[in-house]
Amino acid sequence: MSVSHRCLQVIKYLMFFFNLIFWLKTCKALLGIRNKSIALDLTQGSSEDVGLTFPSLSAANLFMVTGSVIMIIGFIGCLGAVTERRCLLLSFFVVLCTTLLLEVIIGFLFLAYKEKFDSYAQDDLKKGLKLYDTDGNLGIKIAWDKVQIEFRCCGVTNYTDWFEALGKKEVPASCCPSSTSACNVPSSWWKEACYGKVKNWLANNMLSLQVFGICIGFIQVLGLVFSMIMYCHIKKVEKMGY
Repeated sequence: MSVSHRCLQVIKYLMFFFNLIFWLKTCKALLGIRNKSIALDLTQGSSEDVGLTFPSLSAANLFMVTGSVIMIIGFIGCLGAVTERRCLLLSFFVVLCTTLLLEVIIGFLFLAYKEKFDSYAQDDLKKGLKLYDTDGNLGIKIAWDKVQIEFRCCGVTNYTDWFEALGKKEVPASCCPSSTSACNVPSSWWKEACYGKVKNWLANNMLSLQVFGICIGFIQVLGLVFSMIMYCHIKKVEKMGY
């Protein structure tokens, strides 16, 4: 067995096990998200956290769509590595390359339209406040209460957001340090906006998210390189008539 053939076999098995692990992990994550979503529907009446609807998908659905795409890519990669079929390897390369390009484009669009993103998100969250404590939307109430208690904030951009949402100059008990009658006193309400506090929390954890994104990008590039090496080698062997 030649050195190049042995190297190809190593790449083949590395690619197979990498995609297999990725596929299994994605399946497990999708199952967990789905079970959590179903449990939330059954126990709280809604799976939409804090009423964010402007992306047209809930966070759970967004993760499920993304996970499904990754799962399909992993399956194609596994199948292509095992069968050594050029069509599958090329399909894997094209799909993975397209996914990587879309990730880059989405990243640039997010940075370019960051201010508009904030504006749309805030407007949509304010609309979600109107569903607070209404029939069939217990999930939204629980989510908002949890956010306001943990982040010690009130409303989307200001506690006055609740005035318009509730139709009266009152705020939920979760806007106060303790759920007592003193919550009727404006001086006892949290004054900071929840959108700003959550945004700051994300900014403080941005390094971890960036490292994670870079690692994913690096792995995707490796997948592109491995699949193209295998594709070119198989094409060369087929031309030589082996």
